[in-house]
Amino acid sequence: MQVCLLKSKIHRATITDGNLKYEGSLTIAADLMKKCGIIAYERILCSNMANGNRFETYAIPGDPGSGQIVLNGAAAFQGKRGDVLTIMSFAHVPKHRIVKERGI
Repeated sequence: MQVCLLKSKIHRATITDGNLKYEGSLTIAADLMKKCGIIAYERILCSNMANGNRFETYAIPGDPGSGQIVLNGAAAFQGKRGDVLTIMSFAHVPKHRIVKERGI
């Protein structure tokens, strides 16, 4: 059996822009993705602290050092510039590994 656990989280990321004409996704500055362990095209769950919306999309790397957090495509309807997001990714881990490592 596998358990889905939180793998990576960016807490209080401020939306810097939106791009309705893009196919979809959330652009995140590449250095921030690397620092928190989110890989390109990984599925992510986002929650918008300003309006309560939660949505799934995938991460694409933006310019390193830019601080970019850009809602693209349909995701651009889920927030606006200045809104604060929590961005999460998850991993499926065998239950026996969790029991062994965490003593659960």
